[in-house]
Amino acid sequence: MADCSTRDFVTLDVFTDRPFAGNPLALLPDACGLGTAQMQAITREFNLSETIFVLPPADPAHRARVRIFYPGGEMPFAGHPTLGCAIWLATQDAGEGDFDRVLVLEEEAGLVPVHVTRKDGALRAEFQAPVLPEIQPQAASHGACAEALGISPQDLRAESMAVISGGPSFAFIGVTDAEALGRARPMQPAFDTVQTALSAGGVYVYAQTGAQSWQARMFDPGGGIPEDPATGSATALFAAQLLAMGALAEGETRLSLRQGVEMGRPSELGLRVICKDGALSAVHVSGSAVEISQGRIRVPAP
Repeated sequence: MADCSTRDFVTLDVFTDRPFAGNPLALLPDACGLGTAQMQAITREFNLSETIFVLPPADPAHRARVRIFYPGGEMPFAGHPTLGCAIWLATQDAGEGDFDRVLVLEEEAGLVPVHVTRKDGALRAEFQAPVLPEIQPQAASHGACAEALGISPQDLRAESMAVISGGPSFAFIGVTDAEALGRARPMQPAFDTVQTALSAGGVYVYAQTGAQSWQARMFDPGGGIPEDPATGSATALFAAQLLAMGALAEGETRLSLRQGVEMGRPSELGLRVICKDGALSAVHVSGSAVEISQGRIRVPAP
């Protein structure tokens, strides 16, 4: 007979300060005793882009060890689960009132410090990417990228497509403007052909909308995510593409990104990049989160 025990869960909308926007996240505050297959089954039951499971830290100086899953498997690091989990844990620790603290989460990709604040009731968090992004040698032609996205080669920016890794990996494809971005969508079988050839975990399509602002979409239908409302890990990796494009100055650069607009779930992400001697030194991603629901979920049999 199946195990009918239950566990608490909460859901949050991440990279937004208002409910029913941003990227939904499921969080299990106590995942002790759950195996990998059980975590994967629970993730598929929620059917969100990611679910995060909280465990006791290996080092008591850290706040928690976490495991992150998407419908297709486990991720070594992901942005919106990291940020949403840190905000939720910090609010549980702090109770009412303003606070300013740094939590360290132990993730498969490494240690992730997250700076969480609540000032005048407004929550904000910023994490530092555990791995600096690197551009990989894979490439695809403009024609193949345009066909995969159902747009014209003239809709693509001049720079080459890039595959960037830093924990997860994504293919980054630039388009000329927000109008072209709105028309982009996975066109099969060309999309799967390009994504498989590039060994990319998802395809991140971006357009510049202002001097320090960008808008993006992320598609990964093969991974169970037709489109993601906000992709914090890809936002961090985008720093490497921005550096290659000459869009980052020496020292600190702050940028804002929007995602999920076409889905009706607008997300607001902050990107802060530190460059030293023409190379990436640190990459930070920031945003907010709103708790949406609480409940209990049955635990599947091992």
